[in-house]
Amino acid sequence: MRVEADGTVDVTVTVNGREVTLAVAPRTTLSDVLRDRLGLTGTHVGCEHGVCGMCTVLLDGEAVRACLLFAVQCDGASLTTVEGLGSADDQHPLQRAFSHHHALQCGFCTPGMLMSSYDLLAGGTYSPDTLPEDMSGVLCRCTGYRGILAAIADVAATHPDGVPPPRAAVPPALVGRSGSASVGATLTSDVRKSTGSIPHEIAIPSGTPTATVDVRSELTSEVDDVWAVLADFDRLAACLPGAEMTADLGDDRYRGRATVGLGPVSLRFEGLAHVVEHDPSARRMRVLAQGTDRGGSSTQAVIRLAADPAEHGGTVLWADADVHLSGRVAQFGRALAGDVSRRLFEQFAEAVDEAARTGEAPTTRTSPLRLALGALLARLRRLVQRPR
Repeated sequence: MRVEADGTVDVTVTVNGREVTLAVAPRTTLSDVLRDRLGLTGTHVGCEHGVCGMCTVLLDGEAVRACLLFAVQCDGASLTTVEGLGSADDQHPLQRAFSHHHALQCGFCTPGMLMSSYDLLAGGTYSPDTLPEDMSGVLCRCTGYRGILAAIADVAATHPDGVPPPRAAVPPALVGRSGSASVGATLTSDVRKSTGSIPHEIAIPSGTPTATVDVRSELTSEVDDVWAVLADFDRLAACLPGAEMTADLGDDRYRGRATVGLGPVSLRFEGLAHVVEHDPSARRMRVLAQGTDRGGSSTQAVIRLAADPAEHGGTVLWADADVHLSGRVAQFGRALAGDVSRRLFEQFAEAVDEAARTGEAPTTRTSPLRLALGALLARLRRLVQRPR
């Protein structure tokens, strides 16, 4: 095909499960089309010479450098970008593993790492002995690669029969500048439909929790009164600092929101809680919780609560939790995350005691900012007092 210097060519490609047709100049690179025409800015551009690997995408299932391909070369092909690998509500196992192993810092290389590691695992050529060399085609200046290699090895061990395929057909983060009006309208509609969606099922990671909390609190209220608070989810939610229940979904499922503050970082989680075990005779319950915020942070937790009569009257309230953090909130670090979670449960126990004593929801609510800063100060005091 011969095209004039200022001419364009119609190219039809299937991108993340959607077929689109674009008029492009013959020398327009695939990376420019993905980013500037379709708004798929998860495909990062670094060196533009095929060296850094940041722009790696899948072309008909094979990893390619988007900066080295012309868009016209992809006519009739199927493309998968990092946006098609998984979404915030339905993450691919590789994305969950990268989050769990903290396999990113600035995040610029992460799309290339994810797509390259998917290609490696899906191709059946994975070997733990050659993994560092196999992933050397994508450059990272932050992490030292340890978390990245651990995440890939984790997924390989979890899925020995093959990594699951990309989720695909997910809306992009942005809608294109100077793109086709028909394509833009379709993608914008999909984004609006997906915004603010909250999953109906809770997926708890199988790996090591970011923080494990085990709190024992002695309450002045009698055990039956304390259990009455725990068994009433409206009153229980009111005892959690910064939390608010917004909907009872039935079948022991509840929707709510929670606010967490730490210095300049303020997170507002929208999420779901599911009471999976409830034993009134033993006064025991287990709750699964999951929440995400608009900045991409997420938290999942397995929470176990128990109330036992104290030896000399009152109640011993047991609360322990396995907490998994990812995104910006995970940057607090494991120790600080554990301190914040522990302090949250201590304040929760005080609120439960008040609610059990009065028969109403607690009247005093701890500020989530004060809660987090209190945990930070407590940790600093322990560091100062540690023997040298």
